[in-house]
Amino acid sequence: MPAPERIPPGSLTAVELLDLLAKGELTVRGQVREASNAVLFCSVAYEGQEADCVYKPVAGERPLWDFPDGTLAQREVAAYEVSEATGWGLVPPTVLRDGPYGQGMVQVWVEGDPSASLLALVDGDDPGEGWKAVGPAQIDEDRTALLVHADDVRLRRLAVLDAVINNGDRKGGHLLPAQDGRLYAIDHGVTFHVDDKLRTLLWGWAGEPLPGEALEVLARLDASLAPGAPLAARLAELITPAEVAAVRTRVAALRSAGRHPEPSGQWPAIPWPPV
Repeated sequence: MPAPERIPPGSLTAVELLDLLAKGELTVRGQVREASNAVLFCSVAYEGQEADCVYKPVAGERPLWDFPDGTLAQREVAAYEVSEATGWGLVPPTVLRDGPYGQGMVQVWVEGDPSASLLALVDGDDPGEGWKAVGPAQIDEDRTALLVHADDVRLRRLAVLDAVINNGDRKGGHLLPAQDGRLYAIDHGVTFHVDDKLRTLLWGWAGEPLPGEALEVLARLDASLAPGAPLAARLAELITPAEVAAVRTRVAALRSAGRHPEPSGQWPAIPWPPV
């Protein structure tokens, strides 16, 4: 039997990638050691095609006291479904399936472009042209600097998505600018809580009016989240009814306010560690 042809993710449609992820044979190649939960680097092969992917088995998840319902894997897939409904394609294709260590999340592996710069530290209070200020960052005992992120439409879209899914852990290491110019975001296990948990590095637009594009996307989301609508039905398979209702509430609140959310002030607004 000939060896499967290894394919770059961009050469297949989203539907074809989902089919490969869901039906292919998973082979574990290694483990991402820095992760707090089990993250396995794998290949997935099906009908003569093969791609790299990430497999996060539910069995390798550490329980979170403030997320007692569902699993990290289910929330990762739910985040992908909402991302797809926006039309922005910010989350790599992701499925929930059985694997060598039981059910888990399987997601296309994205190789980030190391030359892309989305975050920086600058001296002084001026973020500089093309950058948005996040806040002060302690460099060492005697020095602080201003943490900034790029004033980039891709990041702004992601800030809107994070507000919708209530992302409690948007770190710099979760941003993957690909060499084809697209931006992908990963690690969405801490999302969809019914309480406001938004913690992110993307506060640069806090309080600013939402762009027209975002308002149009939110209007479509509002319709697709109506009871019985396809997205609402899909999310109901992955998160609790209260969490689905909370997504509707957040979308409606964003549309009503017409602005990017601001930190609540009830807890640290930036995740730790930030990268």
